[in-house]
Amino acid sequence: MCNSEQDAAASKDLAVELAGIKLASPLVLASGILGVTASSLKMVAEAGAGAVTLKSCSIGPRLGHPGPCVLPFEHGLLNAVGLSNPGAAQTAHEILDYMGSCSTPVIASVFAPTVEQFGKVTRVVADARPDLIEVNVSCPNVESEFGTPFGADEETLAAVTREVKRAAVDVPISVKLTPNCQSIARMAAIAEQFGADAITAINSVGPGMIIDLNTRMPVLSNRAGGMSGPAILPVAVRCVYDIYDAVDIPIIGTGGVSTAADALQLIMAGATAVGVGTAVYTEGIEVFEQINSEIDSFMEEKKIHSLDDLRGCAHG
Repeated sequence: MCNSEQDAAASKDLAVELAGIKLASPLVLASGILGVTASSLKMVAEAGAGAVTLKSCSIGPRLGHPGPCVLPFEHGLLNAVGLSNPGAAQTAHEILDYMGSCSTPVIASVFAPTVEQFGKVTRVVADARPDLIEVNVSCPNVESEFGTPFGADEETLAAVTREVKRAAVDVPISVKLTPNCQSIARMAAIAEQFGADAITAINSVGPGMIIDLNTRMPVLSNRAGGMSGPAILPVAVRCVYDIYDAVDIPIIGTGGVSTAADALQLIMAGATAVGVGTAVYTEGIEVFEQINSEIDSFMEEKKIHSLDDLRGCAHG
């Protein structure tokens, strides 16, 4: 979907609008998977994603944790990559490179250890004019300057959202929330109040741990990591359902999606778009075309003309 011919070929039934951005498909490449270079983003866009998200970036380069840092298990992945990234300046360069050859919307993702640095990293990537900036306040391995995850503290979340919104100028922002808080619906409402144009829910869950029975030690070098994949889908569906009742801004439902049935659950719970991450790791980029095709078939069978007719229908 990197040119007008491919966009025109996409089913109109699958088109959605997210914070003023038109997507030919509701499927979005989630942050952290194949989102480092312009070429990898373009490859995913051509595979059928309606939008692509870069790996979260910080103001300067970050090495992350040593291996092993990604561990497949029966129901998903444990991930303790540690937010490794080339820094905001290089990320901005990749955005510009990508936008020079592909029209599929691109989403930048930012994180920082302080409210002030959230503003700084946002200003750098906003200069590249991505279609949306995702604000990662929910990585289970990153805490705020106050020792509490940003997405779990109301005052800190409000401050970060306000700072990023100011720094982004007229680029819309989506705040990526964690279920590891007292009320994700309340946190979404706060994000909306302080300027968020959309909500992404959820990030990986945890941290969790797997122990090797032979070495009798945790497998990951960081010992614990965020859990993603099919195991967290029910959590994501419930979070999107709760958020939908709490805000008027669109939701990117993310977590555990590997089939059309998974994506449709999130849309019925209230999501406008659906993030796909771990399934790209386990199934390959062909998963986008497969899910798009299955959603299209479902809609044709049920005589549904638009995803708008399904969004939030689980609320009755």
